[in-house]
Amino acid sequence: MLDYPSLVALAAVVREGSFDRAARALHVTPSAVSQRIRLLEERLGCALVVRGQPCEATETGRRLCLHIDRVGLLEHELRADLPSLMQGPPTRVSIPLAVNADSLATWFMAAANAFAHDHSPLLQIAVDDESHTAHWLRSGQVLAAVTATVEAAAGCNSVLLGAMRYVAAASPQFLAKHFPDGIDEQSLTRAPSLSYGTKDELQQRWVAQHLGIRAQIPRHTLPSPQAFVAAALGGMGWAMQPLALVRDDLARRDLVELLPGCSMDIPLYWQHARMASSLIRDLTQVVVTAARDGLVQYD
Repeated sequence: MLDYPSLVALAAVVREGSFDRAARALHVTPSAVSQRIRLLEERLGCALVVRGQPCEATETGRRLCLHIDRVGLLEHELRADLPSLMQGPPTRVSIPLAVNADSLATWFMAAANAFAHDHSPLLQIAVDDESHTAHWLRSGQVLAAVTATVEAAAGCNSVLLGAMRYVAAASPQFLAKHFPDGIDEQSLTRAPSLSYGTKDELQQRWVAQHLGIRAQIPRHTLPSPQAFVAAALGGMGWAMQPLALVRDDLARRDLVELLPGCSMDIPLYWQHARMASSLIRDLTQVVVTAARDGLVQYD
């Protein structure tokens, strides 16, 4: 039988990032938190927390944190249905999620706000590329994710949300400077682009899809959708921009498409743990509703 007070302490350390903050959140002393985790590690025979600034969970620690999140959701619902059975004050439960940055910057916050308006659990949202958020589910770090992966992770359900539409865009000045004779392989290898990081391959995919070439594209890295727009407006580079973020900039001609009408759609899916939780069902409902309004829908 697992020691659930120790698991709660572990989850608090990982969530808060330190033993001191976890102790304050749990209304106990830091030494009590440390002792609970030490005893749990001794019992399981492995490290659960990497001590640092911030503290981080090991792989086993992450799986235990996810387990206590699941238990917390079920106990939250049980307390609502049978309050006489649950002793002591209620604990605040969390729902860990993984979302791609462009969704978070456009349509997803409508879902998060709608859920938070009617429910008390805290949303713990991690950000990663849409091609990699499914890994968070498979590794047991989150209970749900917005992902570009169509195949459902083990133990999860998958729902098609729609597609995020991207356009290759830059400022008119940048276009005149770097592509005076049009878009070709030579100009693409010289003109700087904007990228979220090494996982971001949208630029290369767009070039391959619409130009049929594979070019080595120089890039600035900016891990923020808002920074992407500001950098493109300032002439720093060209980028694949979510149409929802730059529609007004395109209308004003502050940004222009490199190849007008050549957009790229990335289908997105909502994958969530297959568990009997009304909270997960309610969260799924508001996510699907927000996606219906914020993403491209197909018949």
